[in-house]
Amino acid sequence: MLSVLANRTYRHLFLAQVIALVGTGLATVALGLLAFEIAGREAGAVLGTALAIKMIAYVVIAPIAGALAEVLPRRGMLVTLDLVRAGVALALPFVSQVWEVYLLIFVLQSASAAFTPTFQATIPDVLPNERDYTRALSLSRLAYDLENLLSPAVAALLLLLVSYHTLFFGTVAGFLGSALLVISVLLPKPKASVRRSFFERTVRGLRAYLATPRLRGLLAISLSVSAAGSMVIVNTVVLVQAELGLGQRQTAWALAAFGGGSMIAALLLPTLLNRVRDRRVMVAAAASLPPALVLSSLQPAYPALLALWLVTGLAYAAAQTPAGRLLRRSSSDENRPSLFAAHFAASHACWLLCYPLAGWLGAAAGLATAGLVLAAIAATGVASALALWPADDPEELKHDHPELAPDHPHLVEHGRAGGAHRHDYRIDELHPSWPRHGQGS
Repeated sequence: MLSVLANRTYRHLFLAQVIALVGTGLATVALGLLAFEIAGREAGAVLGTALAIKMIAYVVIAPIAGALAEVLPRRGMLVTLDLVRAGVALALPFVSQVWEVYLLIFVLQSASAAFTPTFQATIPDVLPNERDYTRALSLSRLAYDLENLLSPAVAALLLLLVSYHTLFFGTVAGFLGSALLVISVLLPKPKASVRRSFFERTVRGLRAYLATPRLRGLLAISLSVSAAGSMVIVNTVVLVQAELGLGQRQTAWALAAFGGGSMIAALLLPTLLNRVRDRRVMVAAAASLPPALVLSSLQPAYPALLALWLVTGLAYAAAQTPAGRLLRRSSSDENRPSLFAAHFAASHACWLLCYPLAGWLGAAAGLATAGLVLAAIAATGVASALALWPADDPEELKHDHPELAPDHPHLVEHGRAGGAHRHDYRIDELHPSWPRHGQGS
């Protein structure tokens, strides 16, 4: 897996991701303490609202960023966004009003919503070999999981020496370090494309995303993943401390079990995906999430909860980590940023649904009800994925273009003037819809 770090450009980008993630993890801890200082007992409501603002920013801003990434130099765009995030982190320690927190969080998460899909869309161009790209996806998953496990520990150690305000300066350092690493390498330039209005560039990624069967299936799997992830992230503390009467340390271990399962999946996936098709791995993993949510509703004893969260974390990562492979397979160099941005927005719309549902149902109707409702949502996602994503999903599809002249360059390129032909099929200007059963469009 580590062999891909021999590529200097990818190595610098990966380190930029890791440093920025550590900074983000420190900010997460510091933000909770800041909310408590400002709002006291209402800190939970403040954080819940901030989380909703984050999801709204992701859903709204990501498609706009995808449109910009098609025409702007990627390196300059990424560095600028890192600097914006550093500026916001620098301002956070000085706020004293809740509305100021909300405003800065919206700016910070808007910059992240623009940064992340642009960054993700760059990696397939840096690592064109699919095996290398699969290893990069697993490394990225590991980086996210390590951040979830290590950042709270690092923050706790720092808080023994400094006030929580200082954690924000660690976040600033993380984003500045990320910017320096990005600027140290040359990144692929956006491919020249047909001139379009800004609105057309903004929506075409989503249109292509929804017109591609495997990506509709990916969105359905994202719904299952967000249902399970929301139950874990929102309600673990309630399960452990309110239902089982245990403490903060046990809550941390439960979350660590979930993260550990995710890390195991990240280590196993490169080998597994060389032998088993993405659809089978992802659907099987997603299908294990509804039963896990049903079991969580039965108020399991603590050892059983640890085992359950370990398995849930493994399935959670296995279901979503291969997403980048599907997006790469379904996009051209020219429209890749907009397609990654479309998935980023659509998948976070699932989280925007499930996050508040997990919290509100858990508080109003109990954790058992929340677990069962989220299990039903996860099962709906799995059933939808099976229906929307054909089991036979070849990259090359046979189709024709009766609307094109026999000497059109596309037909000439594929050697079938005016007739049916076969090639890697992606939604674009010449292929606006998916062929039925691989036949003529």
